[in-house]
Amino acid sequence: MSDKIRWALLTTAKINNALIDPIRQSARSELVAVGSRNLERAQAYAQEKGIPKAHGSYEDLLADPDIDVIYNALPNGLHCEWTIKAAEAGKHVLCEKPLVISMEEFDQVESAAVDGGVTIFEAFMYLHHPQTQRVREMIGEGQLGQIQLINSWFNFYLPPENAANVRLQSDLEGGAAWDVGVYPNSMAVFMTGGRAPTGVWADQIVGESQVDVAMRAQLKFKSGAVAQVSSGFRTAFREAVYIVGDKGTINIIEPWKPGLEGRDSRLILSTIDDQEETITFPAVDPYLCEVQAMEACILDGAEPVVPLSLSREFLKSMLATYQSAASGQVVKL
Repeated sequence: MSDKIRWALLTTAKINNALIDPIRQSARSELVAVGSRNLERAQAYAQEKGIPKAHGSYEDLLADPDIDVIYNALPNGLHCEWTIKAAEAGKHVLCEKPLVISMEEFDQVESAAVDGGVTIFEAFMYLHHPQTQRVREMIGEGQLGQIQLINSWFNFYLPPENAANVRLQSDLEGGAAWDVGVYPNSMAVFMTGGRAPTGVWADQIVGESQVDVAMRAQLKFKSGAVAQVSSGFRTAFREAVYIVGDKGTINIIEPWKPGLEGRDSRLILSTIDDQEETITFPAVDPYLCEVQAMEACILDGAEPVVPLSLSREFLKSMLATYQSAASGQVVKL
């Protein structure tokens, strides 16, 4: 293999815009192709974005020998199928979250990664950012003591009349929890040691298109820590994470897209002796961190920052959340 990895976009979705510049900015990556179900659309997109190759079907894209890694930003319900097909074609895959929406699908993707000898990981850009990694280190160093509580949320307003949005389409596995709820869910699992909770209680609001437009959940972990997480499409934008221990509290001001707008990101550490410290992280695009993580996996043999073993725990928690919300009962894991 050369000293660069060659990327292709498996769709012309708007979310591609977050990754195009980071791929081009990274010294060991290049963007070489885009695929669509329509050749004219793929060609128009390639011309607009300055991408060398355009493929008129996903199959043609995966058959291209000049591609090393696929960015799969298809709707949630198509992640499994095309991630597996990419792995079978020998392509590495950065797959948008959620990686899959059932444990059966997860097992299939995991098997495809092993059989194909490729790297597949879930595109939680914030987990790759130095801010998130430092918070995990601070917890490991004991700066917060025993973790007692995590409050975490991610909400924005998506008008109900915007029914064509894939987030609101039940046949494409839309819903607030799958779209933005996976962020506070994964944060809670990651910060408590990387294992799914032992019990989940959740409540949801189901919208006009029969997907959840709000999800509120409480997760109980083996350590005794409790996470209260929420997500939704029916409030003004709000985001934050509070991690509370018996020695201190961390408030992550901008947890999900730190550094994205070119601004430094901050967290506030408060201790039980009434000391407060603001810790600042220089602006780093979290999507660039994600691209560089894939480079390290492919070119250096590094382990993923978000390995499939961790994504399995995220999925367990999410499935229990949906199960509890549907039944009104606590789900034990």
